[in-house]
Amino acid sequence: MRAESRSLYWLGAIWLAGLILSGRAPYDRATWWMEVAPVLIAWPILFAIRHRFRFTPLALGLIGFHGLVLMLGGAYTYARVPIGFAVQDWLGLARNPYDRFGHLMQGFVPAIVIREIFVRGAVLRARNLLTPIVLLICLAISALYELIEFAAAVALGQGADAFLGTQGDPWDTQWDMLMCLLGAAIALTTLGRWHDRMCRDRSFIGGSARPD
Repeated sequence: MRAESRSLYWLGAIWLAGLILSGRAPYDRATWWMEVAPVLIAWPILFAIRHRFRFTPLALGLIGFHGLVLMLGGAYTYARVPIGFAVQDWLGLARNPYDRFGHLMQGFVPAIVIREIFVRGAVLRARNLLTPIVLLICLAISALYELIEFAAAVALGQGADAFLGTQGDPWDTQWDMLMCLLGAAIALTTLGRWHDRMCRDRSFIGGSARPD
């Protein structure tokens, strides 16, 4: 079995365990399905492209962690995650900050994934455009997610409150997009050089495709 397949099987096993644990008795079943939907979509895609595009351990590890973040938020709803209440008390915050962390990760992880696709695919000739374009794409992803939340609110009415997780903040949408943008900027700033080295390492991404 090739390394990329082993990594994806491990990722699938960890995510499956997380889905089982988070889905046993979620606070709101409909919210749980909406929150974990990206995980259910991502793994089949990763598996389908495994021979054509093998993500670096950094990108794959971040994808895996982000999936667990979504599952935890889906189990309790973002406004009720216990660790968020602990941080809220510790820092004296007015609200559970797990939702803010979730949106930070919404920018942090896609920034590295998108960056990897651009760098390894040699999509941009002007390398100085890489960072602003990745930031703009992450911001667009955040805006799309807010539109999905808007559609859920229109379709479900009060039933979408747990999914929206605004906690009474009229500026929640703007904060969500700002946190996503900050997450992307932090990822590119702190991990960019390490990521470049991984993208050049043929032991991570090289090798010809062959059946498992």
